Amino acid sequence: MDIVSRLRAELGEAAVLTGADMAPFIEDWTRRYHSHPLAVVRPASTAEVSAVMRLASAEGVPVVPVSGNTGLSGGTHAEGAIMLSLARMNRILEIRDEARLAIVEAGVVLSALHEAAATHGLAFPVFFGARGSAMIGGILSTNAGGSNVLRYGNTRAQCLGLEAVLADGRVLNLMTELHKDNSGYDLRDLIIGSEGTLAVITRAVLKLVEAPRARATAMVAVPSLSAALRLLNRLQSASGGAVEAFEYMPGNYIRHHLEKFPDARPPFAEPHEVNILVELASAAERDATRLPDGTVPLAALLEHELGEAMAEGEVLDAVIAQNEAQRAEMWARREAAAEVALTRLPLVNNDVAVPLDKVETFLERMEEVLPQIDPQAEAITVAHLGDGNIHYTVWPGRDEPAHLDAIMEAVEDVALALGGSFSAEHGIGLTKKPSMARRKDRVALEVMRAVKAALDPRGILNPGKVLP
Repeated sequence: MDIVSRLRAELGEAAVLTGADMAPFIEDWTRRYHSHPLAVVRPASTAEVSAVMRLASAEGVPVVPVSGNTGLSGGTHAEGAIMLSLARMNRILEIRDEARLAIVEAGVVLSALHEAAATHGLAFPVFFGARGSAMIGGILSTNAGGSNVLRYGNTRAQCLGLEAVLADGRVLNLMTELHKDNSGYDLRDLIIGSEGTLAVITRAVLKLVEAPRARATAMVAVPSLSAALRLLNRLQSASGGAVEAFEYMPGNYIRHHLEKFPDARPPFAEPHEVNILVELASAAERDATRLPDGTVPLAALLEHELGEAMAEGEVLDAVIAQNEAQRAEMWARREAAAEVALTRLPLVNNDVAVPLDKVETFLERMEEVLPQIDPQAEAITVAHLGDGNIHYTVWPGRDEPAHLDAIMEAVEDVALALGGSFSAEHGIGLTKKPSMARRKDRVALEVMRAVKAALDPRGILNPGKVLP
């Protein structure tokens, strides 16, 4: 009996897809990577994931875990492999109000967790554009970032415990609910961010926070990125650290966004080169209870600080959202970044991080460097300015692998010269393996390979990803 037949015998016919039924899985979201899996298996429990891994390990068949398939680095490319979808493991098992935690399966969609937490007056503070399809397992496997890292940190910071299935089918139970547990190596944090190369995450214990009672959101035009950082620090001081998002959209991004979405409105009456989306949030009653004139204190604070900064020449224009529809419009503009970038192919997808006060220097240097490599290239940039993460996408003048890699290498050169990283939040996958080979510390790579060999000696878990 071949392995596909054995998988069907173990999981049931409906849980094993082959042929045309695999169509939704053969292409990643970027449309760059195409593959033909041996089969797509859809287990419904940790025990079934364990059974899949035991069979695969015995036969030496590669397994590629997949969640929402919203990644941007080719991490789910699965040529000839068993693609292991966690989509059926989509139960929110428990939400505990007093402990402010959720226990969930890996196939829970991020937006579903947001909605469930909201019914308890709580929030899971990981927020990004693909929240309607991205799943907890994938979010943890890539240590996803998003717009709220400024206040809450990456996904790793939101996870107390997890359960994972190892390459040989053993189940690793790290489902602690503790905030302090200093008992040996931190295997939880090792597995988070490993992109499915060390284990398959099946469940997690996640931290929740009190849901905001008030939000204040605005589009702000400023003279420079230096002025933007001064505004960020000003708002943090005035609000006691209530800034949740501080997103940068340059003028050329706004122009391309309007081309892509002709029904969208520009953020201001006149165009500006440095456009910031800022959002403050507070769970405190004092910030949400309306004043006698009907204004919300948090919004009044934002309006006051922007007015003061405008009087000082530090703000050129500002529009404060007056209702949820206006707030949603502002966020839709920022969250369309991936769609805007994909309006042209090929592209060089750079996801770098530099210290906050080096973002402006990075962009200035790239304005000099990029035309030297490719005079026809155009950069389309957005940034989580509050945490120094720059999505520096390049539309090159020609589609040649060596040329595309030369552009990526130049971006790395500039980022690392400023004390930055070549990979901020999108993961390594296939796209950034050359970067790993060029840039990662040799000893660090040796240690990573040793860990991989110890946990996956046959090399069947997401092979060919992350490690060069």
